[in-house]
Amino acid sequence: MRPKKTRWVKCAPGERCFKPQCKPLNKCEGVFLSIDEFEALRLAFLEGLKQADAARLMKVSRPTFSRILTSAQRKIADGLVNIKAIMIEGGCCKIKKGRA
Repeated sequence: MRPKKTRWVKCAPGERCFKPQCKPLNKCEGVFLSIDEFEALRLAFLEGLKQADAARLMKVSRPTFSRILTSAQRKIADGLVNIKAIMIEGGCCKIKKGRA
């Protein structure tokens, strides 16, 4: 398997964990969302960018962006439907300095 290409993100999400209110964190299963998946969600849904434009900002191909986005959507759905904590961490990313 080839090593992953470095993905560029606007900002690190910091320490983020979203958990069900009905369970303490130590009793929850978790889903881990990588920082590049978090950035793909932000660009596609919050910023409303087309996949080609978002891929250009992350310095990956459009098909790679699509795979990252699909993986993120699947993990978010798993967390919401199966009442799991959603934690954001990891990934092969570099923080982009300056303007978007």
